[in-house]
Amino acid sequence: MQVFVPEHLADEEADPRHFTGRARMTAMRGVAGEADVNAYRVAFQAGARTAWHTHSGVQLLIVLEGTCWLQKEGQSRQDIPAGGLASIQPGEKHWHGAGPQAAMTHLAINIGATTTWLEQVTDREYRRT
Repeated sequence: MQVFVPEHLADEEADPRHFTGRARMTAMRGVAGEADVNAYRVAFQAGARTAWHTHSGVQLLIVLEGTCWLQKEGQSRQDIPAGGLASIQPGEKHWHGAGPQAAMTHLAINIGATTTWLEQVTDREYRRT
């Protein structure tokens, strides 16, 4: 059995090459033992967001606080409230983050997934619904 308590783990500023605005990440690697499952608690300040990216495996986003803005390329943005969950399939180009008025925290669970980072989400893309 393993227990991961974010307050007991080191967090770090999210890489500005892959994020716009301020976000802090707490990595919980190897949550499923030998399986390739990793979890990241990411706290986004208002207006912060990831760059466009894809994953080689499934990513689950569980919104812990606030509302998560999530957009898949070519589709409208979706707003996911606290307690909500999103399942992002392998290869789906997307971004996620907080809205402009309030912070948001989610737990990202990557299952057999590596991330391929792409271009930053422009302010115009971010504001579009």
